[in-house]
Amino acid sequence: MKYVIAGALSLLGLAGCMGDAPPSGAALYKAHCVSCHGPTGAGDGPDAAKLRYPPANLRGMAAANGGVFPADAVMAKIHGHGGQAFASAMPEFGPLMDGPTVPWTTADGQVIATPEALVALTRYVEGLQDV
Repeated sequence: MKYVIAGALSLLGLAGCMGDAPPSGAALYKAHCVSCHGPTGAGDGPDAAKLRYPPANLRGMAAANGGVFPADAVMAKIHGHGGQAFASAMPEFGPLMDGPTVPWTTADGQVIATPEALVALTRYVEGLQDV
């Protein structure tokens, strides 16, 4: 019994050292995406009309991909992969996603340490899909 208590106390101590939990996918979306993509992901945010190119309607990504949400591509787009020569109207959010990582299994089976916030935001966008 004393080992169980000691183990629980150790876990509590580790949790205290880990700092604040990363923001939820919903909070990240609200802070960084709503202004362009809108609250439902339809591409109708309050700043959408000011942009040279209309923001994507995020709600149809799974439908456009044979019913499968393209999570790997979404994460790459959010993070800003593509290099310096890559041009996009969407800002690079990679630095905002710094923080603790979690294992992410890609569509081709690779396991990659991926920022937890990036996974949370991607999962939130996945939940916006018109299925």
